[in-house]
Amino acid sequence: MPAQRSSDRPVTRAAGIVPVRFDSADPEQAEPRFLLLRAYNYWDFPKGELAPGEALLDAAMREAAEETGLGDFRLRWGEDHIETERYGRGKIARYYLAEAPSGDVELPVSPELGRPEHHEFRWVTAEAARSLLNERLRRVLDWALERIATGP
Repeated sequence: MPAQRSSDRPVTRAAGIVPVRFDSADPEQAEPRFLLLRAYNYWDFPKGELAPGEALLDAAMREAAEETGLGDFRLRWGEDHIETERYGRGKIARYYLAEAPSGDVELPVSPELGRPEHHEFRWVTAEAARSLLNERLRRVLDWALERIATGP
């Protein structure tokens, strides 16, 4: 029997944040830095699956806080978002752009796994992010850069 294609599987929804920081109070004067998390050899922005009945934005904020230990995400660009195409086992991820102006990233232990969900984090430039992310997530990065350039 042939393998089931992603488009034949039920959709699994995930939501996350593209966290950005600026070295200056004025984003037009500072190069943005993006927070990436690594699980094994895969880099991504903080995201996770929705709990039953959970709204996408609520899930994005919850997952980002759970995965990074950060809690002061600011939706300077509103609730604008981008969604990925279906991938993996039928997952579609929605990402919101949010400023994370302060705080230290922590990779907490996941109660389900008994260890941190991610192995490493990095605040990186767009150029560095582009070299670490796959094509699907580079599209998310490009969207975030465009949103930053056009302003809140």
